[in-house]
Amino acid sequence: MAASNQRVIGTSSQLAKVLDHTSALASINRPVLIMGERGTGKELIAERLHYLSPRWDQPFIAINCAAINEELMESELFGHEPGAFTGATKIHQGRFERADGGSLFLDELGTMSLRLQEKLLRVLEYGEFQRLGGQKTHKVDVRIIAATNADLKSMAAKHTFRADLLDRLAFDVINLPPLRERQHDIPELAEHFAIRMAIELDQPEFAGFSSQAIEQLMSYDWPGNIRELKNVVERSVFRCVSQSDNEQGLILNEVIIDPFSTTSPPCEPTKSAQHGSITVEETPEDTHKNAIDSPNLPKLPFKQALLKFERKLLFDALAANHNHQKRTAHTLGLSYDQLRGLIKKHVK
Repeated sequence: MAASNQRVIGTSSQLAKVLDHTSALASINRPVLIMGERGTGKELIAERLHYLSPRWDQPFIAINCAAINEELMESELFGHEPGAFTGATKIHQGRFERADGGSLFLDELGTMSLRLQEKLLRVLEYGEFQRLGGQKTHKVDVRIIAATNADLKSMAAKHTFRADLLDRLAFDVINLPPLRERQHDIPELAEHFAIRMAIELDQPEFAGFSSQAIEQLMSYDWPGNIRELKNVVERSVFRCVSQSDNEQGLILNEVIIDPFSTTSPPCEPTKSAQHGSITVEETPEDTHKNAIDSPNLPKLPFKQALLKFERKLLFDALAANHNHQKRTAHTLGLSYDQLRGLIKKHVK
């Protein structure tokens, strides 16, 4: 799995409790079940569990159980032998083998078929499985982290989810609050997504949200949670930068928000200065500063820009090495301890 380029953001008491709970569970070699609505960041919590655990230098492998049909899912999880089915011409290692020694994140677990649930239960109980079409039993040491937005207890009562599997998975449960229950984190999240989008669009800085925009952002219900907030903010910044629809602002269903200062139309510069191929908004107060600014320097504070570069370099290297941290450390010319320090610094 490619490493995530996101981190857990927020300072609300609700989120703090979740992070404390996650940190406490990280060192315990037991399955963990993460419960939460779609878009609440369940995979980020799974990553935190892995990278703060003794397995941090081993693979973190993820699979979305809802995205793959049952036939392919069995092969993806447990692998297959040549001849197992039409087109199977060579050995395929499944996610369990690839995650050996590390962690396997099963997202949308509630969609898994009863037949595959039975095979999953065997791996949890005995640490062994057989590839599809094979006879040999393979042993693995994998920590299972599962996530769902389904009511597994109700499903177990209706016999659509195995009660014994639920018992094995739920050594402890992490409940992620929806975004509407952690309103104080919304401005920080929105600014984070806006800054990232501005950087992606080669813009030197993000001017900030108007007070009216923040008020409406915090009063909106966010049924899609953090994922919806991210889409709304990124769309707004893109439209602002492109000047293609600069009067609309943020669109929340039918609600239109001007994301920027109301003293002038969104994205309308008071003075335009060409810095290479990038047009930079310039206010009269900034004119005297730009006389001594280097045109090639970013407008972000130096430490902030350095942290962003360091984080991107780290996660790009992890992704290139398929999250194998020994190879990542070698690629970056770091010791294992140095790499672990960077991961703890940026995976929060």
